[in-house]
Amino acid sequence: MQRKTFIQSLLALALGATTLAGQAQDKPIEWVVGYAAGGGSDVVARVIAEAMSKQLGRTIIVTNKPGAGTNIAADYTARSRDLGNVLFTADFATLAANPTLFTKLTYNAEKDFQPVGLLVRFPMFLVVSNTVPANNLHDFTTWAKAQKEPVAWGSAGLGSPHHLVGELFREQSGLRLTHVPYKGAAPGVQDVVGGQIPAMWLDSATAYPFISGKKLKAIAVASPARVPTMADVPTVSEQGIKGFEGYAWQGLVVPTGTPPEATARFASALQQALGQTVVKARMQAMGLETLPGTPEHMASYARAEREKWGAVITKIGVKLD
Repeated sequence: MQRKTFIQSLLALALGATTLAGQAQDKPIEWVVGYAAGGGSDVVARVIAEAMSKQLGRTIIVTNKPGAGTNIAADYTARSRDLGNVLFTADFATLAANPTLFTKLTYNAEKDFQPVGLLVRFPMFLVVSNTVPANNLHDFTTWAKAQKEPVAWGSAGLGSPHHLVGELFREQSGLRLTHVPYKGAAPGVQDVVGGQIPAMWLDSATAYPFISGKKLKAIAVASPARVPTMADVPTVSEQGIKGFEGYAWQGLVVPTGTPPEATARFASALQQALGQTVVKARMQAMGLETLPGTPEHMASYARAEREKWGAVITKIGVKLD
């Protein structure tokens, strides 16, 4: 009787473990995005999440936690103990800029997240008002040098990739330029269209409808090659500032401590999703470049970006706290 009771207990424990494992697999995966619903980052996450969900055989629910330059979402993810069930869009701000822009962060960009893989890059465009007599970088440079006062240019806000790319351009071009920060790209681009300011650095997703609608002019793109959907816009590099590059970009991470096998499954599903024609077409339509690759590649990329833009931030002396 004792032996029979012992065996029954073992079977009950095994059944319970199996049930818990099954419940974990049935539980929806939470994908945290540090921006509001409906924006470019949110759309990217939802398109890729849908494709990954089919690969994983699990539901993925996108949760938006906007604010503080992704720091709210980053802190939420870093503190999560629901390991194996949480993903996070960690971007240029989270992993490259914020560690220098903020004196104190509640998360560590290097230690609190494990990379799954890069998602997309948003090439940055230099756009000008239709009132500016320039169709390329040479024209703009000639016009800017002829102005009595420094030329105003807008960005999506202090510390944004739009701002930092613009500061790098100011330094390398040698032009007299004055930064005008906005609270987001939308109000800034409206002022360029209206002629209140002559120029702005814009990400491809925001810029594309205004460029295609001829509401403003794109005179350069800060990518090594031209963007296929806007192939008539030459790169900054081919117009004289060699090697000039600047992107807004996004990667997918999990909280540190996530089981390696879960991270590996996410990484595999991500690469399959990024390789799908429908996903690539959707991203290209937004002017985005998909970035398939390994977790190790993402870690290396983020580290290089943190060093590059950290130096720019330190040089211009910007702090957001």
